[in-house]
Amino acid sequence: MIKKRLNIRMSGLGGQGAVTAAHVMAMAANRDGKFSISNPFFGAEKRMAPAESYCRIGIERIYDRGELVFPDVIEVFHPQVITMGKSYTMPFYSGIKEGGVVIINSGQPLLSEEDVQRLEDLNVAVFYIAGTELAIETAGTELSTNMTMIGSVAGITNCVSMEALDGALQERFGKKFVASGGTASLDEAIKKKFAKKEMLLAKNLATVKRAYEIAGEWAEKNKIELRVGNPAVAA
Repeated sequence: MIKKRLNIRMSGLGGQGAVTAAHVMAMAANRDGKFSISNPFFGAEKRMAPAESYCRIGIERIYDRGELVFPDVIEVFHPQVITMGKSYTMPFYSGIKEGGVVIINSGQPLLSEEDVQRLEDLNVAVFYIAGTELAIETAGTELSTNMTMIGSVAGITNCVSMEALDGALQERFGKKFVASGGTASLDEAIKKKFAKKEMLLAKNLATVKRAYEIAGEWAEKNKIELRVGNPAVAA
């Protein structure tokens, strides 16, 4: 399916970097010549409380922002979004469009039979990836779980290129970027985990690439196609 715009909703818990993930995706889309907007959405609570972010990527200028009610892709950063209902939208897949994709950070299935049937009725594909384990294995820290989620959605949809993600990561975690509030705290926590910034960038990029490859192979094997482009040209 070729769409002029891809709406991505990222549902996680405070401290997982869902806001950063949406920001990096939007920055990468701009580098690829597309239009994009990212937005955070969370309450006064902090770590381990529900947190959402939204990323819109398209081939035409995007004017709407704020809460994303009807996503094409939903990313679940933490199992508790599903198992404990830690989500601002219930059920967590509320609003997903027909033919969409759900990406879940878990090494094992989490959905009830009712959820599975509902998503099958909507022709929604579900991709599980043990994102936290992959982050620990590749980057040495669970703080890079958001990198696996970035790589997963990019690998399945190709909405941004790896080259653009590389540039966006360097820009996001480079010297010139100044974050604020909780996002700044997260950035600093990650930076302290590594002695050198270059090592941080290399390990984050390696994590993104690994998840990108795994997700891309899954999409190809299961014939999942959800792209950003001009449907008229594609036809």
